[in-house]
Amino acid sequence: MTQMQGTPSNSPKQSFSLALQAQPAWMAILGLLLLTVLCLAAGLGKVLNLLFPALSFAVGLFLFLRYPILYVGFTWWVFFLTPFIRRVSDFRSGFTDPSPMLLAPLLVATITIITFYRNLPKAHEQGGLPFILSAMGVFYGFLVGLINGLPVPAIISLLVWVSPILFGFHLFVNWRDYPSYRQNIQRTFLWGVLVTASYGVYQYLIAPEWDRFWLIQTKLYTSMGKPEPLGLRVWSTMNAPLQFSTVIGPATILLFVGQGMLRIPALVVGILSLLLTSVRTAWGGWLVALIALIASLKGFLQIRLIAFVLVLLVCVVPLSAVEPFANVIQSRVTSLSDVKDDQSAQDRARLYNVVLGEAISEFIGKGNGNLDPIDSGVIEMLLTLGWMGTIPYLGGILLLLFSLFQGSQSSSDPFASAARAIVVGFLPMLAGSNVIIGISGMVFWGFLGLGMAANKYHKHQQIIGFKSSL
Repeated sequence: MTQMQGTPSNSPKQSFSLALQAQPAWMAILGLLLLTVLCLAAGLGKVLNLLFPALSFAVGLFLFLRYPILYVGFTWWVFFLTPFIRRVSDFRSGFTDPSPMLLAPLLVATITIITFYRNLPKAHEQGGLPFILSAMGVFYGFLVGLINGLPVPAIISLLVWVSPILFGFHLFVNWRDYPSYRQNIQRTFLWGVLVTASYGVYQYLIAPEWDRFWLIQTKLYTSMGKPEPLGLRVWSTMNAPLQFSTVIGPATILLFVGQGMLRIPALVVGILSLLLTSVRTAWGGWLVALIALIASLKGFLQIRLIAFVLVLLVCVVPLSAVEPFANVIQSRVTSLSDVKDDQSAQDRARLYNVVLGEAISEFIGKGNGNLDPIDSGVIEMLLTLGWMGTIPYLGGILLLLFSLFQGSQSSSDPFASAARAIVVGFLPMLAGSNVIIGISGMVFWGFLGLGMAANKYHKHQQIIGFKSSL
């Protein structure tokens, strides 16, 4: 899935040598997996609730210090699979809410605060100041949350908001190893799509009993569908259709510029599962990202991608037009042109009418942990951070976006083009939900950091090439 730091190589001998060097890392990962499976099989969910986040953090810290490339892939997988492990655990041992197990991915991602601390004095020289600004905005919201509410919700909310920023900063400052991170992430997301999208289709067709149990316990019928086959809005191994769609959509964008035959079935099942989420906001963001990717490529690469998209549509459209998929997909697509009778659109319009004025006038903010999720990323940002926190937080994002599209050194790198397109695809989704925190925020900030790293790496390579030609 991953490899050690250094220039990627296709040599079997070198790959075997790297695998041997990483043996302790794989033993730690497989040990965590084996212990998790044993606890699930034995019905020790209550023990696993505490053991899983603690061991995930320990394995993550070990990988971060010794095998930094493997750490990145491990972090993504912990985000992908933890909600699924929680549901199976609850089904076997009794429902637990709130579940300590869900802290595991946040704790693993927050390990990158070590990178943040190490690079803080030289962040301005490296070009990482915008990350610092955004982190400052979140920390301000945390302090307000501590004053206005309880410490535990404020701390958890802080982790949800700040861990993606730290992770993106970590990827950015390691720009010298960009080729290794690029290869790692391409492989991680390929297998991530195959596993999570396949399970998503299975979830829709079968409605596994642990998913039905969790849906009944949480009473999320209005937003997640009925606890029965063909009645669920797909959320796969994650916690909600929105979270899954904001991972699987960008992942398929990345697969468009990948290599190998496995990406074709991965794209087919990935796009089908994205449609089965019924999250129209994510559909729109995916389309914006795809158009941005096509527009950013040049010449033969652009023509090849357009042809590939057309071939893929030939595979996906017939699947989505036959039962048992057609009814749910077509009814949701039809609702895009029927806003008058669309309850979701009406609720969002009502929200903007009622809350927008309050959000705009919120100078101090309510702080982290004192606000329920709102169907508007912009409004949630203003209410949580106030203008005092939103200005540095949003200012950092705008500076990063400006830097992301400066220079043409990485224009010949399809992965970098995909990273930029993924970031662009998130921007219109902010009108519907706060998609730049939590697992969706990991995707946004992660690819923002990767795009910045690509720019810096290719600029450095260009300078080296220029000097060597003198």
